[in-house]
Amino acid sequence: MSEREQPLAAGTTVLSAEARELYLAVVRGDGKLPLGSLVDRNASARNELVRIGLLVADSDDPSTFIATDPAQLSTSLSHSWQRQALELLSRAVSLPAEMEEIAREFHTPKQLGGAIEHVQGKALIRQRVQQFRSSRLEEILALQPGGPREPETLAGMIEQDLETLHSGTKIRTIYHASTRYHQPTRDYVATLARAGGQYRTLDEPYTRLIVMDRRVAVIPIVEDMSLAAFIYDPAVVDYLAEEVFDRCWSRALEFEGDRTVPQQVVSRLRQTIIEQMLEGTNHRVIARRLGISERTLARHIAEMRDDYKVDSLFQLGYVIGRKVQEPAE
Repeated sequence: MSEREQPLAAGTTVLSAEARELYLAVVRGDGKLPLGSLVDRNASARNELVRIGLLVADSDDPSTFIATDPAQLSTSLSHSWQRQALELLSRAVSLPAEMEEIAREFHTPKQLGGAIEHVQGKALIRQRVQQFRSSRLEEILALQPGGPREPETLAGMIEQDLETLHSGTKIRTIYHASTRYHQPTRDYVATLARAGGQYRTLDEPYTRLIVMDRRVAVIPIVEDMSLAAFIYDPAVVDYLAEEVFDRCWSRALEFEGDRTVPQQVVSRLRQTIIEQMLEGTNHRVIARRLGISERTLARHIAEMRDDYKVDSLFQLGYVIGRKVQEPAE
């Protein structure tokens, strides 16, 4: 590619004011520019005209330059630059696919010290998870305990999650049933479900888990997720995906963001509450495990006592246990 065929940067003009004035002066004369007629201030303008092709050396007199036809030059350069633009556009479109393999390797964390990596700090943990999400994943599995998230958090996540789904990644997520009573979460789930995301709720205690492409699993080391383990061992990752997540998924109930809460959800939640209390678990721990407030827990207990007309938790557990064991008619 000659120097004059190289396209200009966006926003720049083809000729400087000095070069334009010099060219007009040449064509208004005899169309020739002898080297001896140049003064120092015109040398750079002459070089600019030569570079773009508006002045060419006279084959009969190398010491003289001749003006060329701007219309013909314009057509030639326009075709050349358009061809280069199309080539650049084609390269830009194919670039992500060409870089995918090496990008995946770049974003894979280096396993210093074995198949388990401890990452401390919520910001670093989010950054590490984002590295994986940026590498065109095929599947993301997530157990998300703890009840509804803040509306601001959901609003900040939805665009990224939509982009992930539109790129072809499959997302399956399990929440606690308390999210069904939270309007921002219902809106979030409804939007992503329409884009292909799959969501369910499970009314029993479980631990946070993220599995990406069955290549890496992330689990908390401390409850507030300020210290996490990134697990790369294939056998362990498969176990967490199949024996933990998939088993939870099979017991969970479908959730598409609908406002109506199925009676089965309420029944399961209350059954779990009774089981936890009969095991001697205190109210605060039960509420935390099920992602509900202690006030909501107390309301469920009071309503169950009224429904079954009993006074004690032991009586309540006995009555519900008998009801579950009754054969279906």
